[in-house]
Amino acid sequence: MHADAVVVGSGIAGLTAALELRARVGRVLLVTKDVLSSGSTVWAQGGIAAALDPRDSPAAHQQDTLVAGAGLCDPRAVEMLVTEGPARVRELVARGAVFDTGPDGALSLTREGGHLADRIAHAGGDATGAEISRALVAQIEAVRHDPGIEVVEHALVLDVLTGEPGPDGAPGPVRGVTLHVIGEGSRDGVGAALAPAVVLATGGIGQVYRSSTNPALATGDGVAAALRAGARLGDLEFVQFHPTVLWLGSGVKGQLTLVSEAVRGEGAYLLDTDGVRFMPDVHPLAELAPRDVVAHAIVRRTAATGADHVWLDARHLGADFLRRRFPTIHGRLLEHGIDLTTDLVPVAPAQHYHSGGVVTDLDGRASVPGLYAVGEVACTGVHGANRLASNSLLEGLVFAHRAARDVAARLEGGFLTAGDPVERPGDAALVPAAARSRVQRAATDGPGVLRSGEGLRRAAETLAAVPTDAHRRHDDGRALAAPQTAEWETTNVHQVATVLTHAALEREESRGGHARTDFPRTSERWRVRVEVALDGEGAVRVSQRSHA
Repeated sequence: MHADAVVVGSGIAGLTAALELRARVGRVLLVTKDVLSSGSTVWAQGGIAAALDPRDSPAAHQQDTLVAGAGLCDPRAVEMLVTEGPARVRELVARGAVFDTGPDGALSLTREGGHLADRIAHAGGDATGAEISRALVAQIEAVRHDPGIEVVEHALVLDVLTGEPGPDGAPGPVRGVTLHVIGEGSRDGVGAALAPAVVLATGGIGQVYRSSTNPALATGDGVAAALRAGARLGDLEFVQFHPTVLWLGSGVKGQLTLVSEAVRGEGAYLLDTDGVRFMPDVHPLAELAPRDVVAHAIVRRTAATGADHVWLDARHLGADFLRRRFPTIHGRLLEHGIDLTTDLVPVAPAQHYHSGGVVTDLDGRASVPGLYAVGEVACTGVHGANRLASNSLLEGLVFAHRAARDVAARLEGGFLTAGDPVERPGDAALVPAAARSRVQRAATDGPGVLRSGEGLRRAAETLAAVPTDAHRRHDDGRALAAPQTAEWETTNVHQVATVLTHAALEREESRGGHARTDFPRTSERWRVRVEVALDGEGAVRVSQRSHA
């Protein structure tokens, strides 16, 4: 297939990028791993943050974001987010997204952790992502028969294709992607979509861990593909663990039920298993402290009490209010026999969001010419060491617009041109699907909520010892892993876990979503970005880059 641009992913960032590109270039290919409506956006409960109240301001939103980012945000990226954000949200409304409103018809705004103003717009009470996804998918569906845009569903993108490398060994320009359409043709069938621009909007890395709020599709595909193409990755060590995820026992794996921060935003308390409310002694904002503070406090509290969870208490907010404000959460908890209106809810931290990813500039450009990244897969500098609640949907929206405009301008200016891809040398290194639980256990025990040098080194050793296809350990020469979906995904999970562990081992301090028990303090020495790339031999190379 041929296109002017390939967009990979169908969350808020991918759908927005595809719609904006369709209006600016001749042909767009939108590739999604499942169906259009399956992007991670649909799971977002709380809302989208923007200074929409006349009493609020972009400057105030910027300050809250910088505080949450713990000194590592890029102030220029944050300024763009907060100043362009309100207009982008209004455009979303114009595209058909229906947000909750008050009696006067104005948007109903609430507050979440780290925000000092009510600026969280929500839909369906606690179904904001589902409503945004519905509106954007409807826009795509309306142009399904437009020859300028084509949608390929159930397609796993394997690698980013590139052209001849530069004379200094720099990555060659983007030439498209390889992909496998799941359920079509042969199990190892791979095709190509050729284009001079690729926009990665593949979401998060949740399945790198044993438990996550991310869907099963979140196997770090975009991060891994960018890494193999030669792109720089940054801030990988900053993983956000959501403090209040439904606790159903230590053996539960996969996507877990999130209890939105908005519940605490409306006044719910956290209690330990002795019934003691502990957050007021931890932080001035108590339950509304930044997520990393709350998650770390819960882990330390459970260690002190010998428990495996804490309780979320919303009963005092009233049954009618809770059913109206949080219908989705209330319904999902009832499926597990828990009534939010009358019961204490057992919660514990689980992986939720990745603040790092493919390093980009302010227009979404990665370090590989023609490669763009938007949304959670990107490292724009907006989040720094810790994402401020509900900034993620806004980031996807704002930077997808910026990337689409830049792609169109560079195509028109002749800076992005079509060409033939070249084969990159190297041994095949597929990881057997059977190794995934081993990889997830290493990531959970190593770069988990609380980390240590010893634990990270042990995780790195475990990951390095995972056999790959390149080992060719079978006596008859057969590969360990046959090319197919489960192996491709597990390979991505393994590669992301590996580079994440290297980055976490490099940063010898605690800051934001990175907490080292052996380096518990924040250090000015580490006001740098830790970046990871592969060298010419495919080995992990870790470096530091000044934030100045």
